Amino acid sequence: MKGKTTPAMSKIATRGARVAVVRARWNENVTLGLERAALERATANGASVEIFEVAGSFELPAAIALLADTGRFDAIVPLGCLVRGETPHFEFLAHAIARAIAELSITYPIAIPFGVLTCDTIEQALARAGGAEGNKGAEFMDAALEMVALRQAVASTTSRSRARRSASSRSTR
Repeated sequence: MKGKTTPAMSKIATRGARVAVVRARWNENVTLGLERAALERATANGASVEIFEVAGSFELPAAIALLADTGRFDAIVPLGCLVRGETPHFEFLAHAIARAIAELSITYPIAIPFGVLTCDTIEQALARAGGAEGNKGAEFMDAALEMVALRQAVASTTSRSRARRSASSRSTR
């Protein structure tokens, strides 16, 4: 694995996490492989998963927003695949989708990784969905669960800090 390390999260931190997986049906031979690996990783970490589908990667941000608004999920993992063609369409979609998912990930207090492959060829995409390059679906789920664990750790630390401040202010009255 180039440039990445194994996530430091524990199964205890992510056990019981509620995760939505939203899969684009466009390039389904790729996205089904991503979904399979994401589900395996979530199950191995004790997370519960609900699966949703949309037509293509362009629809992923709207689906993420709809699901995030429900408040039911700790993480939403979008799975899509864009393959470069002969027109600039790929560039427009890739930029729009990346920007929208990035905005959603900082707008909502839930984990939303960037789970859209952007490849030059279908062969590259297949290699990243269970072929020679491994399966990015598992990595996308790792990223989501690691953020869930981080959010839990921050919330726990914040709660303890507030409790200490509250106790010390009572003792000085």
